[in-house]
Amino acid sequence: MADKVLIAEKLAEEGIQILRDHGFEVDVKLDLTPEELVAAIVPYHALIVRSATQATREVIEAGVALKVIGRAGVGIDNVDVEAATERGIIVCNAPFSNIVSAAEQTMCLMLACARKTPQAYNSMHAGKWERSKFMGLELYEKTLAIFGLGRIGSLVAERARAFGMKLIGYDPYCSPARAQEMGVTLYDTVDEIVPLADFITVHLPKTKETIGMFGPEQYAAMKDGVVLVNTARGGIYNVASLADFVAAGKIGAAGIDVYEKEPCTTSPLHEFDNVILTPHLGASTKEAQVRAGTQIAEYVAAGLNGSIVPTAVNMAPVPPEVMDVVGPYVPACQMLGALLAQVSGELPKYLKITAAGALAGSDLSILSVGALGGLLADRGITAVTPVNAEAVAKRFGIEVSTASKSDAAEYASTVAISADGQEAACTIAGSAHTPRIVSLLGYQMEVVPTANSLIFEYFDSPGKIGTIGSILGAADINITTMQVGMKPEEKHALVFMNVEGDVTEEILDKLRGALELRKLWHIRL
Repeated sequence: MADKVLIAEKLAEEGIQILRDHGFEVDVKLDLTPEELVAAIVPYHALIVRSATQATREVIEAGVALKVIGRAGVGIDNVDVEAATERGIIVCNAPFSNIVSAAEQTMCLMLACARKTPQAYNSMHAGKWERSKFMGLELYEKTLAIFGLGRIGSLVAERARAFGMKLIGYDPYCSPARAQEMGVTLYDTVDEIVPLADFITVHLPKTKETIGMFGPEQYAAMKDGVVLVNTARGGIYNVASLADFVAAGKIGAAGIDVYEKEPCTTSPLHEFDNVILTPHLGASTKEAQVRAGTQIAEYVAAGLNGSIVPTAVNMAPVPPEVMDVVGPYVPACQMLGALLAQVSGELPKYLKITAAGALAGSDLSILSVGALGGLLADRGITAVTPVNAEAVAKRFGIEVSTASKSDAAEYASTVAISADGQEAACTIAGSAHTPRIVSLLGYQMEVVPTANSLIFEYFDSPGKIGTIGSILGAADINITTMQVGMKPEEKHALVFMNVEGDVTEEILDKLRGALELRKLWHIRL
């Protein structure tokens, strides 16, 4: 049965279609009250919200099937992350969906402040022609101080550089090499940088350190006529003292898009014509909304499928360089885990993941999650996520370990999964990273498994392949792929067949009766 996804707020149709294309059952139920959401969430495996719906502890505890909660946007203030983590539920967001829109809104406010565009607009619509009243400033050769040189700050730097601005910045987490790439001169302290800037923009998260970061002392140290912009988080500029310095003429203009409490319809800044206020429009573009919908859909799908979710906020982050190398092997480990679970028929006490070749030395923790998830998923025991993998392994008495070795034989890299000594190994092939089994139970072979397979182990002798083919053919079962692995010293063979058709227990009994088999497995992936 397909996993079910509840979308509680408006989401781009493109995102909804992605979820359906993944095979999930999707319901859109808007404007639910908190009580209605608690009642509705029970059968759903994933919940997608924006900023209005509150995914409270009560909602999370009612969602007994929940595996993933997705926030189609950046902030997660409306999700009880602690409650979700206790339940092993992944909480993820789409933090990169609006970065271009936010950077462009920053430039928009900077230009509007410099050229007094809103004031001129109002004057014209009042039937006036006051050209001399709206003398503005050029951005060209002005110094822009950027506080926060992350994804949005770096995009602002790129755009400001195109205007010919001189760029300086403050970000304790940005390396000098990275700043140099952006054309930004780094400073070590806020006090060093504020007296140098003609324009200041902030792109910082809301933390204890950043709230009230700019107050009376910083404003007093700024250049006369400085222009301030904030499209990041409300409260980084102390609004009350900012209003005082605007009134005194020290601060020439300000462009503010975010507020400590929203909606914000009144503040000390509302009375000033040279303070341009917009109602949190940083992400309000068609493109950003589509990206938020499609990105969160992909992340939720990954979580439901047991893959790594790059933006999960309640798990240790996986560095991009690690994800690039190891991430493509997660589905392969899921496949091997599911295969070994069906081969064994019992939960193992020991599960070992061994990476070879180019993977050697990498952080293999996410591969452990994939292997454990595949091992348990076939039995429908539980959902395994990066959040709860360690706890699940302990619960079922499975000791999980990892190892690396440099030699991957003729392959660039391989991963081997051993469950109580029964081992399968694979590599990945092509741009689609298709998992390809390269050894199984000690037999060497190369085969791409499909959803329906038969595996035979027997003492090798002539005619057995023909017998298998005859029995399957008589039952209208088509063999799509076949590979044979040998153990010459034991005179045993392992045959891996991908098949199409309904393989019933009756057919399996016919195969067992017609052949002297050591083992026969019907594998469903």
